[in-house]
Amino acid sequence: MKQSKTMGQQLLEGTEAFLRVAERRNFRAAAGELGISPSALSQKIRALEDRMGVPLLTRTTRSVGLTQAGQVLLDRARPALDQLVAAFEEAGNLGEPVGLLRLHLPRGVLPILIEPIITDFCQAFPRINVEITAADGVVDLVAQGYDAAAHLGELLDNDMIALRLTPPVRFVIVGTPDYFDRHGVPQHPVDIQAHPCVTHALPDNGPIHWPFLDEGRTINVRIEPRLSVNDNGLILAATRRGLGLAYLAEGLVEQDIAQGVLKTALEAYAPTSDGLFLYYPSRAQMLPKLRVFIDFLRARLGH
Repeated sequence: MKQSKTMGQQLLEGTEAFLRVAERRNFRAAAGELGISPSALSQKIRALEDRMGVPLLTRTTRSVGLTQAGQVLLDRARPALDQLVAAFEEAGNLGEPVGLLRLHLPRGVLPILIEPIITDFCQAFPRINVEITAADGVVDLVAQGYDAAAHLGELLDNDMIALRLTPPVRFVIVGTPDYFDRHGVPQHPVDIQAHPCVTHALPDNGPIHWPFLDEGRTINVRIEPRLSVNDNGLILAATRRGLGLAYLAEGLVEQDIAQGVLKTALEAYAPTSDGLFLYYPSRAQMLPKLRVFIDFLRARLGH
């Protein structure tokens, strides 16, 4: 392994030396640019020719020319070396907080983050561009190319680093007063099955269950949705119009409840989630753009 690395380094050094001579057609000028003596430069070129098994340069006391092999190497190696240098520079720039930060966030959390935090973050770090996908559901960060995402804590993989965004979240059943007058108030979670429901659509179109707490244990009640959408705002709008019952985070409906627009049901069975977390891969893989975003969030959220 060590020998292979040394040979690779020598090959790169020899190629750079050859390119300087081939472009300048002058050993002394090329040696001056590389900061070595003409004799040391000549040794590098000779060693490269020995490894390749063909002569690359034609040399006289007055001029330096290219063989056919030398012309091919010049034409192919110069663009390749330029791309390699550019790649090193671009990768090195990622040591600074620059680039595109891709986030996957539930729609319900956007009011918490966008106005007071993310807009300020963009102003604080003008070299970082932020792209947000507003959608619910857990995503594979690596496979889908996101830097970080947010979801409920109990749904996160153990190999993820998590930053709490909200306190524990309580989920409640809500409907309009008129709806309850017309359809009655469910007394037990299983009664939900007799009611039209407005709920989140699942990406795999699988059966939908609402979890409840019954004497300390979780029970999952399967429902048949009257309307299913992947947006909390649309769920809330349909529920306000009396279409059916919804199962939502209490924080999303507390204002409607306080104003009498919605009422709760099954309060004694309302479960509490761990809360919303931002999750991201291990710190060892964290690029500076994500690190400064996490630090910014911690400062603003009081962590």
